[in-house]
Amino acid sequence: MILIISGTNRPNSKTLKIAKCYQQLLDRKSIESDIFSLEDLPANILETDLYGKRSTAFEPIQEKISKADLFIFIAPEYNGSIPGALKLFIDCCTFPISFYHKKVALVGLSSGRYGNLRGIDHLTGICHYLRMHVLPLKIFLPNVQNELNDEGQLFKEDTLQFINEQIEEIIRF
Repeated sequence: MILIISGTNRPNSKTLKIAKCYQQLLDRKSIESDIFSLEDLPANILETDLYGKRSTAFEPIQEKISKADLFIFIAPEYNGSIPGALKLFIDCCTFPISFYHKKVALVGLSSGRYGNLRGIDHLTGICHYLRMHVLPLKIFLPNVQNELNDEGQLFKEDTLQFINEQIEEIIRF
């Protein structure tokens, strides 16, 4: 099963909208997927789920991570990299079973002009350290506010073409 990670805990984020668009595109191809939004992380995760500790609130999240075969990380740019909440989430997941030798596709987005290029490079390094298999085709969505219509859907033909190409590669991956 593919698990799409909406990589920010910001409420009502464009990141979650992009994650939902990915899920819709996968659904159209009859590919099973689920979304985990970092909005759903326990509020006290710093105290309860680091350094080998596991809270009952994080157990169902960990179960979802452990069952996933492939991940799609949707990562917005925060200060030239990924959100701290995304790194914290990765650090809280049980090592090594959560990510070792699993596949991952990466999508960066930003309100600026580079689509989180540096953040996705950083996330690629983290994924390699975790021995994940990273899909070479990465998607970057600069000026993401211009990519979504009023209904929160991607609408630009060239963007959809690139994302569909990535989805086809995910299916073959």
